[in-house]
Amino acid sequence: MPWQAHQRHAWPSQWQKDSGTYLIPKSGYTDTNYHSTPSIIRVGTDSVNWHVPNSIESFDTTWHPDPTEPPYIYQFGTQHQRTGGPQYHVPGATDIKFVDQIRVTTSRVATAIYEIDHMDSNAGMIANTTRRVRYFDNYRDTLIRIAKSIGPEHEFVWICSSVCDYSNFDFSWHPEQWQASMLHVFASDGEKFGDTFFMHVPTFARRAEQVALLEWYDVNFVNASVPRRPIPVIKHNYDSQVDAVKNLEFAGPLALFVNGPEPVRLPVVPLWRENVKTLVPLSPGASSVIVPRAAVPYVQSQLYDYPYIDKTQRLSTDTPMDVVFISNGESVAEQNWQNLTALCPRARRSDGVNGREAAYKAAAELSTTPWFFAVFAKTEVLPDFKFDFQPDRLQKPKHYIFHSRNPLNGLEYGAMNINLYNRQLTLATVPGLDFTLSSAHAVVPVVASIARFNTDPWVTWRSAFREVLKLKREVDQGADVEIQHRLQVWCKQAQGDNADYCLAGANDALEYYAQTNGDYAALCLSFDWAWLKEYYYNRYQQRPWLESL
Repeated sequence: MPWQAHQRHAWPSQWQKDSGTYLIPKSGYTDTNYHSTPSIIRVGTDSVNWHVPNSIESFDTTWHPDPTEPPYIYQFGTQHQRTGGPQYHVPGATDIKFVDQIRVTTSRVATAIYEIDHMDSNAGMIANTTRRVRYFDNYRDTLIRIAKSIGPEHEFVWICSSVCDYSNFDFSWHPEQWQASMLHVFASDGEKFGDTFFMHVPTFARRAEQVALLEWYDVNFVNASVPRRPIPVIKHNYDSQVDAVKNLEFAGPLALFVNGPEPVRLPVVPLWRENVKTLVPLSPGASSVIVPRAAVPYVQSQLYDYPYIDKTQRLSTDTPMDVVFISNGESVAEQNWQNLTALCPRARRSDGVNGREAAYKAAAELSTTPWFFAVFAKTEVLPDFKFDFQPDRLQKPKHYIFHSRNPLNGLEYGAMNINLYNRQLTLATVPGLDFTLSSAHAVVPVVASIARFNTDPWVTWRSAFREVLKLKREVDQGADVEIQHRLQVWCKQAQGDNADYCLAGANDALEYYAQTNGDYAALCLSFDWAWLKEYYYNRYQQRPWLESL
């Protein structure tokens, strides 16, 4: 065409719109006309400017750059990174241009796999493993030991862990070229501090001992994750986790101890060093808990003996504890029972069992859970108490004492209250002056009830008499000022129905204590309702006198 006479005419190659083949007019040209027909110009292999790593399985070296571009070093990527593939060097080029349109496939760059054996019975399941090494308390020291044991035949190695499943892992992964000397860490089930490492051996062997913590090294946390193998699940019937951990062995660095509902999913506990190998209760009452093997030697009387505990995970629930109402003909029993069942329909009732010890143990026999809430007949449960408290299974079994409000003197503490009793401790108790305090116990400073003990003269007097005996003994044994205050209030303050009988019972207790010189066996007689009733009537022969108090 006449209008094309002053154009340079260029034809495409299989790679570029400009193959470097031109028709140029003798008189010069003002622009270039890029043709798409009649066909492309096929460019052959350039054996001079290509640099292809040996790890590349296949690559078409007929590729060439656009000759109109400035000179570059063209860097091709791999299936994993922007670097690592072939390079095309235009003579004289110093700047790098990444070619993202074409990715090549590399074979494995690391030439060996070392497996860390966590003694979990899963070692030996990774194909093509060069050597197996036992875990050495922490990953830093374990990796240093591995690096120093590797000779010059391996520059890059994989270090894998028996706790992970590598069935679908791509061992052809490699880092960017500028990251070659870093330690690359793959997450485990999403946990950043994982168990799989890609190591440049000479650099790590030379530098790793200069840092105290592995994460202080030049670490690259890779945005990829390897699944952990399931940890052992140890189901048991101990009331708490303490005896289970002390008596039941497990393989591997972690185990799940369960004496309640099993959680659907588990958090990942890192294994980098001891202070991140946390003991993890998964519910408020710790009926399921992940225990690191490192914690076992610490445990003596409670799992709190191990200093590294993570209480932030709440991935499971605890079985609600039974609620047992204990009554034996009290005038207010039916009213309080109806109030209880309205608040807690699962409550059961134990009625008509004579004797305090027998009544407690009958309630324990009625319970089907390891602990049970004991609600006594003179207890009015407050509407905001939900019976959802859970015992702490990281400790040895114990009773839990809730506060109750005294309607006559305003005191709020664990007297005539709701208790969460451990069933086995209850059945095994040989009571002293106080049944609950005869076993291990803890106070929960929550007001759960009102003690309606002042419904008739006899019950009011009896309740005050027993409580003051216990308080007086505590004071004589050096109790703190709070106990001393409670004793003074019982003996001097009361207002409301049968208040006079409350004060009489309290001061009669002081007199009896003095008469017996605080003899423990004499004080324990008050635990027997029959003895108390006889003492009461022997002291006050005529009811009219009592009514005139």
